[in-house]
Amino acid sequence: MRDFEAPGRSLVVARNGMAATSHPLATMVAINTLEAGGNAMDAAIAACAVQCVVEPGSTGVGGDCFALYSRGGTDDIVAYNGAGWAPAAASAEKLQALGVNAIERHSAHAVTVPGAVHAWTTLHRDHGRRSLAEVLAPAIRYAEQGYAVAPRTAADWNSEVPLLARDANARAAMLVDGAAPLAGTSHRQPLLANTLRAIAEGGRDAFYRGEIAADIVGHLQRNGGLHSLDDFAGYHGDYVTPIRSTFQGYEVVECPPSGQGIIALMLLKILQKFDAGGHPLNVDRIHREVEAARLAYSVRDAFLGDPRDGKPDAEWLLSDELADKLREQIDLDRALTELPAFSTAEHKDTVYITVVDRDRNCASFINSLFHPFGSGLMAPKSGVLLHNRGQSFSLEKGHPNAIGPHKRPMHTIIPGMVTKGGRVQMSFGVMGGHYQAMGHAHFLSKVLHYGMDMQSAMQLPRIFPRPGTNTVEVEGQMPVEVCAALTQRGFKLVRPGSPIGGSQAIWVDWENGTLLGASDHRKDGCALGY
Repeated sequence: MRDFEAPGRSLVVARNGMAATSHPLATMVAINTLEAGGNAMDAAIAACAVQCVVEPGSTGVGGDCFALYSRGGTDDIVAYNGAGWAPAAASAEKLQALGVNAIERHSAHAVTVPGAVHAWTTLHRDHGRRSLAEVLAPAIRYAEQGYAVAPRTAADWNSEVPLLARDANARAAMLVDGAAPLAGTSHRQPLLANTLRAIAEGGRDAFYRGEIAADIVGHLQRNGGLHSLDDFAGYHGDYVTPIRSTFQGYEVVECPPSGQGIIALMLLKILQKFDAGGHPLNVDRIHREVEAARLAYSVRDAFLGDPRDGKPDAEWLLSDELADKLREQIDLDRALTELPAFSTAEHKDTVYITVVDRDRNCASFINSLFHPFGSGLMAPKSGVLLHNRGQSFSLEKGHPNAIGPHKRPMHTIIPGMVTKGGRVQMSFGVMGGHYQAMGHAHFLSKVLHYGMDMQSAMQLPRIFPRPGTNTVEVEGQMPVEVCAALTQRGFKLVRPGSPIGGSQAIWVDWENGTLLGASDHRKDGCALGY
């Protein structure tokens, strides 16, 4: 039982249905959708669409989407990869011939064909219950009539004013007299409302063909992009086979590459054999988690890419042999000084949504622009803000993650589920770009290894080693003595520019017929049930 005198949140408990998101309006819409007869997939898509409007820095229709879905709470889980792909004309050689030696955030080359809308419409067609028009109606209403800007959303918005000011369309739609809207003020996105309405009426083709696609492609081409209408018309996401690994008697389920879920499973295998004794924030435990993450991420960036371009060896990546080899390199006396060298973008923003309905259908749903407000490029007529996921590509010829025609970049966004005894026990996710693999392992370790409740586990201070370095981001609530000991052992500690990630989770209590929900205090959102 938590200390009710200490700051924090209680777990949310309910019987019929539950949703947890990073924005209160999205959570409310998800619950309203369930009460109106929709199922978990309807509610997840409805909530996500709302967040594309009211939390525009974190997600959008111009981003990507991954999902896990369980019908009736069984462990027969469906996985969907909605990562966008690069233009057919794109390659490392082509970009280098154009004088591009690095894919910059504001560049059109950072924009892959957005996969979110295809994911929504496919998942809705195959698993939804209500009409697409009903599912998207709340998002259309908020975009058209306006919404109040939430505090964390406003803070993130303010930090990206220089980016948004670079694009005339983004500047006009997202800034007020050259500044970000303040918390508590109203904001509208009428062009985005029209786009959402077109998708509600015309489905997938309304976005990937016709006027909206022409608007997006035209803007990208004017900014030097290699995109074509055919790149959009031919785009599709894919159902994929989930990957699984055991931890503390539970089975953890993740999407396979091109996502980094396999790295979360690798981290859990490394941590599994470490003693969980003592407090979860004891310095030896934190040291091991940091080093395990540094080693696992070095493997990630050396081997992960689009599996259609040569599948990574999942059996080897999740082998006891590799986990033991990595675990043996961790020295509690000092930080590792040698890791494989690579370059990668910093961890940034995403939204994660989880919903469980009356029939115990479970949706684990994640949608992202990558960095806050993505590339900052906005199509002029459709109001679609475009992500910068292409920054994750490598320009190194022969690298598994090298940019190529219709290739998907290594992806950071990863929904998760935990099963036991043939049923879903928990649907969960962690936001924060590159942090997510470590975030999954850190969260599950605290809940399943240390026996913490989900909300208490979320409230612990976070730590994240920047991939490829010995620089470690540490939130301000980390105990001073832990920070001092880590510094003495050779880690370079820095404060993150903003709180590290965010998370949501729902636990299914099959014995009592109840649901328990948790939502991260680092975001504006909440968990609600009925």
